Amino acid sequence: MMEGVSPSKIYLEKFCDKAKTPALIFDFFCQKFPHITIDEWQRRFDEGLVFWDDGMPVRADEPYVHGRNVYYYRFLASEVVVPFEHEVIFENQEFMVVDKPHFLTVTPSGDYVKQTLLTRLKHQTNNPDLSPIHRLDKETAGLILISKNPKTRSLYQSLFHTQDIKKIYHAIAPINHELTFPLDLHLHLTRGDPFYIMQVKSEKPNSHTRMTLIKTQGDWAKYELEPSTGKLHQLRVHLNHLGIAIKNDPYYPCVRHKATNDFTLPLQLLAYSLCFIDPMTGRECFFSSNRTLEF
Repeated sequence: MMEGVSPSKIYLEKFCDKAKTPALIFDFFCQKFPHITIDEWQRRFDEGLVFWDDGMPVRADEPYVHGRNVYYYRFLASEVVVPFEHEVIFENQEFMVVDKPHFLTVTPSGDYVKQTLLTRLKHQTNNPDLSPIHRLDKETAGLILISKNPKTRSLYQSLFHTQDIKKIYHAIAPINHELTFPLDLHLHLTRGDPFYIMQVKSEKPNSHTRMTLIKTQGDWAKYELEPSTGKLHQLRVHLNHLGIAIKNDPYYPCVRHKATNDFTLPLQLLAYSLCFIDPMTGRECFFSSNRTLEF
């Protein structure tokens, strides 16, 4: 682990066509990741950022031989700094509960490596075994459960699979006076177009959210949302389907792309609380976010 960044692993595959087999491991990396310059790969090999599973660096002149794993560190030449901090609100030997800010991606992907919650936590704790137990969108703020111990991780993951954890969200969205609350919404969600959004289909429901009206202010309302399923963008799609898209949603009802350094207009969706029986102690745990939403 380097500055909280864990190495990526790649398998040296066997090429059916010998003519396409790279002569050197260095050539393999250059072919596999053409978006990274040859000079950048040379720098990584020279600095020992490409290595075998025993930690020994891979030399740039080593011949390509299939059947082994190689590890390498992934860094971005320039990465936009997310100017908001997370807060660890609880921690024991098995897990930590973290209050995540808006705009911070949970795990490294795409344009984000160091500027992610997981990398920050690994760097802060020097624990390479940290792993999120469930998903939380970059745009969504609030609580996320992070496993510290690989040996007990499955026990906490099963809480979500068996729906033995109660998750409450808060959202700011318009008022629809034609709706009566509390309301249970059952919908079938599937991938949409573009691929990173979800859409509603008239098929057997595969998602459910219980919705309650908390309070109103002008044309806006604060809603309490309790999902019993965990589909991608579920709460955002459910409210949009009702004609009350969450305030500042960049995807619903239509996609509005923002610059990566634009931290204005945060999505007004908050993972407010988590409640579950700790499988290791048998005790009830309840945690709530210290963050608030804006009308």
